[in-house]
Amino acid sequence: MKVVRLYSKNDLRVEEIEAPDVLAPLEVRVRVLAAGICGSDIHNFRTGQWISRSPSTAGHEFAGIVTQVGDSVLSLRVGDRVVADSRVVCGRCRNCVEGYPQICEKLGFVGEVVDGGFAEEVVLDCALLHKVDEFADARVLAMAEPTAVALHTLKRLAAPADSAILIVGCGPIGAICGILARHRGHRLLLADKSPDRASLVARITAGQVIDLQAATQPRDLPRFAIDATGSPPVVSQLVHIMPGGGAIALVGLGSGDLSISANLLVEKEIRLTGCHAFNDELPGAIRACQEYSNDFSAILDAEITLDDVPRAYESIIAGRSKAPKTIIRPNPVSG
Repeated sequence: MKVVRLYSKNDLRVEEIEAPDVLAPLEVRVRVLAAGICGSDIHNFRTGQWISRSPSTAGHEFAGIVTQVGDSVLSLRVGDRVVADSRVVCGRCRNCVEGYPQICEKLGFVGEVVDGGFAEEVVLDCALLHKVDEFADARVLAMAEPTAVALHTLKRLAAPADSAILIVGCGPIGAICGILARHRGHRLLLADKSPDRASLVARITAGQVIDLQAATQPRDLPRFAIDATGSPPVVSQLVHIMPGGGAIALVGLGSGDLSISANLLVEKEIRLTGCHAFNDELPGAIRACQEYSNDFSAILDAEITLDDVPRAYESIIAGRSKAPKTIIRPNPVSG
């Protein structure tokens, strides 16, 4: 079968390998219908930060159809449509036991510690698969995992229902946060270095695009913001220009240390909130993908094959994508 495997930093290869021929009792074989390229996929490719095994088939955002189940699997059967839970947790550390699996002490992800969905098929433990509506759009369901991240981000931000939110970074997570926030009744301000992406997300969410560099007056900005860039200078700027009394949710992945005056945080009463993966939000994310399917479809940039993935990585890194999300179709079919 054809797969896309990450060997090391900046070393991504499209290859043909043998598919696993024997399933363990709790394993499930899934034919991948659609997979999404995530910002963390790009981050891992560029930095090698989470490479724990080499090579590893990439991809933790995907939807597919069950083609085989292990002897002890009771939750799924052949023909079921599924999406993947990206988290591989130990279930035994303090964080897992106390209800924080998203910060499991041994946390790994599908596509890193186990092979992922940039492949014609994938074999996973049944606990990592959620059954979904067989008639839902597979391209949209492939975004269930980042939608769970976005739901977790909004939960951590805890902005009042009638408040405005500034979203900085209109890539996949920023765009999905915007869609969800809009449907919750929030007014949105949007900033992104790509005018095309910012304008697209603004059209979908009825948001207002702003120039963050020109927004120097606190009265022009809301008290709540989401940083989906991971850029330390951007976060520092937000702390300086926001009016205070609210929060900044940090969900972007970047590099470099954050330099902020602790006094400024105290004096402005700004809460910085880290948002990592998701907790129990995946079922709600699946429902949101189905309910807001038209909005999610509108953020798709391209549908590509597995052979196109390396070029798509280059395009995303170079900033040539005009819309937030690229979807891979390993097995081009309807659905």
